[in-house]
Amino acid sequence: MLPVPAAIGFDIDHTLLVDNKLERVAFLHLLGTLLADGGAAIGSLPVEIEAIDALLARQRSGACSIDAAVGQFATLHGRAAEPRYAASFRATALRMVDDFVIPLPGAVDTLAALRECGIALAVLSNGWNPLQQRKAERAGFHGVVLTSAELGVQKPSQAAFAALVEVLQAPPARTWYVGDDPYNDVAGAAAAGLVPVWLDAEAQPYPPELAPPARRIESLSELPMLAAAAVPS
Repeated sequence: MLPVPAAIGFDIDHTLLVDNKLERVAFLHLLGTLLADGGAAIGSLPVEIEAIDALLARQRSGACSIDAAVGQFATLHGRAAEPRYAASFRATALRMVDDFVIPLPGAVDTLAALRECGIALAVLSNGWNPLQQRKAERAGFHGVVLTSAELGVQKPSQAAFAALVEVLQAPPARTWYVGDDPYNDVAGAAAAGLVPVWLDAEAQPYPPELAPPARRIESLSELPMLAAAAVPS
């Protein structure tokens, strides 16, 4: 049986919401600026998208900051890595939140129900603020959003989950962590002593090499009842 949660942490992308490739599109907007400034395209649109996705993957893995990724993109297109390009990218991404970000079904009501139960909530995300904060607000979350860019560590690092526990001020064994990624979210939370809840909204097979999650849910709307049915530890 699951222990009664004193606190619940959430992943954000594909857990509370979908952002419809917001950062990829922001990079494509930046591409237009680079070309207008005398830069040169590196190829067709699929080639440009492949380069963007590779840079975003490096940033999300902790290999570089988002500003460094933008600088590399500028250099790739024959322009210097000027700070104004990073500032332009960030501003574009933030402007796009309202149009691109869509809360997952049940996200807003689930967060409200958990708050009414007195459960402490926070978000831990491999990303950067204020973008992740703004995205979380679109899903009805108005609390602490921890990002890897600020922490200097990425999920599944135990240090990232330790920062979450510190913010939530709850024992790890009574802190649930809800996420869609079996490796970063489920295995990472379990290794840090938290209770991992896997959100499997797309009916995906769970990696057989990993220990199973404490619980699997298909929708966020299952969480309040799951918390209510938990037993005292």
